[in-house]
Amino acid sequence: MSDIGAYQGATQTPHEAGFGDYVELLKPRVMSLVVFTALVGLLVAPVGLHPVEAFAAILFIALGGGASGALNMWWDADIDAVMKRTARRPIPSGRIPAGEALALGLALSGFSVVMLGLATNMAAAGLLAFTIFFYAVVYSIWLKRSTPQNIVIGGAAGAFPPMIGWAAATGSVSLEAVLMFALIFMWTPPHFWALALFMKEDYHAAGVPMLTVTHGRKATRRHILVYTILLAPFALGAALTGIGGPLALAVAVGLNLWFLVGALRIWRRDEAMAVADNYAAEKSFFRFSLLYLFLHFAAFLVEALLKPYGLGGW
Repeated sequence: MSDIGAYQGATQTPHEAGFGDYVELLKPRVMSLVVFTALVGLLVAPVGLHPVEAFAAILFIALGGGASGALNMWWDADIDAVMKRTARRPIPSGRIPAGEALALGLALSGFSVVMLGLATNMAAAGLLAFTIFFYAVVYSIWLKRSTPQNIVIGGAAGAFPPMIGWAAATGSVSLEAVLMFALIFMWTPPHFWALALFMKEDYHAAGVPMLTVTHGRKATRRHILVYTILLAPFALGAALTGIGGPLALAVAVGLNLWFLVGALRIWRRDEAMAVADNYAAEKSFFRFSLLYLFLHFAAFLVEALLKPYGLGGW
């Protein structure tokens, strides 16, 4: 991290950090997605866990996700300080010292992995450990500042939670878990590239080689369309496995058609059109991408809940 030493030395906390500051350090919005997809992965698995074990598993997966967030904020404190979207985070705003964030991230990492292993099994614990390492080291430290493919490869970190949930219940990984992983992995690039289209100046100011900065917005629009097309088979494939059913398939068809329409709309626009309406299409696509992922996993969950009544699944 190029300027983190100087940044850390210059940063002083104006007041004692409160509980809310530490919660923010764990990236609660990202953690909510981690919790939800991990919970779905756990509940749709063919092996059930005792409610206490299931609660413990989700709690420790959530803490592992929070640990990743804290480590990411520690490493990215220097670039967060120059980006409008992130300047008010706990470290650049001076509410939490960078060293304290690092200590918390490392402590939660070790605690969450060990406790998940004790509560469930070593397969789940190993996957959680690898996820934290991947997000903190492979993505944050290596990829984010070195390649425009940062969000493509780094997206794997956010795709692991449903696989971890599945492993917590079954002790292994199967096709269904891999397809849930692939669904999030392929969804991540168009989701973040849409954000980058209307936040380009932030990434440019911070020197982050996001695709919009290195290849331009026209190329980014084309990449969004390509990845949206490539995403659909994984979404449909997951709906056709044991975690899917008629409802999940109908949801997958509808959502992917709508997502494709949005990607085509972005692809057909030029920068003048986007500026004229303040990136309305790009912002709409980004908002819908959040709903897209939630509804896919919600459909898997509903299918699992209906199965005991003979109504869900194939």
